[in-house]
Amino acid sequence: MTTDITPYEYIPADVPAAEPARPRLLLIATSLVSVAVAMGFLGLIGHYVAQRAEVIQTGERWLPDGVDIPLTQPNFMGITVAFSVITIWWSVQAIRNEDRSHALLAYGLSLLFAIAFLAQTAYLFTIMGIEIEASERSALLYGVIGSHLVLMLAAMGFTMVVGLRTLGGEYSPRDHDGVLSSALFWTVVAALYGVLWYAIYITK
Repeated sequence: MTTDITPYEYIPADVPAAEPARPRLLLIATSLVSVAVAMGFLGLIGHYVAQRAEVIQTGERWLPDGVDIPLTQPNFMGITVAFSVITIWWSVQAIRNEDRSHALLAYGLSLLFAIAFLAQTAYLFTIMGIEIEASERSALLYGVIGSHLVLMLAAMGFTMVVGLRTLGGEYSPRDHDGVLSSALFWTVVAALYGVLWYAIYITK
């Protein structure tokens, strides 16, 4: 008696093909939008710096007399934003581990940090004592800071939408492009605050 032993396994021809890879359109679109937003904001910062340099070259002070921007609030705002970057990427890792409860907790903390950032910015406006209608410089100053606030609100809105979809069981370790996209945009907005912090609050 002979035994037919073969190391090969024959695969029948009617085996279904593997599922096609999902196109990462949302992630690609978010990347393109993030680059466009960064270029636009950096252009605005560049215009602000150029205008300030022209005024300083004439020997005139850029900020109105008697006005000074404290550093305590901007520094704590930077720390707050840095913590929010950590928590927003925690949500990505939690989804990869199929841990929705911790992902929702990470979303909540990120939004809480963002709200704290907005509150600190509003308080800073009250203690700077610069009237927005006082001059073109004041309007430009508030325009740059306000533009970043709009970006932060956009990042918060994006995160809330993704958080609601996560709550509904939308994402999984195989498909979590939405979570990754929101974290990417959030990180870009946080990095832009670093540029703003140096260009406006540090160099003044």
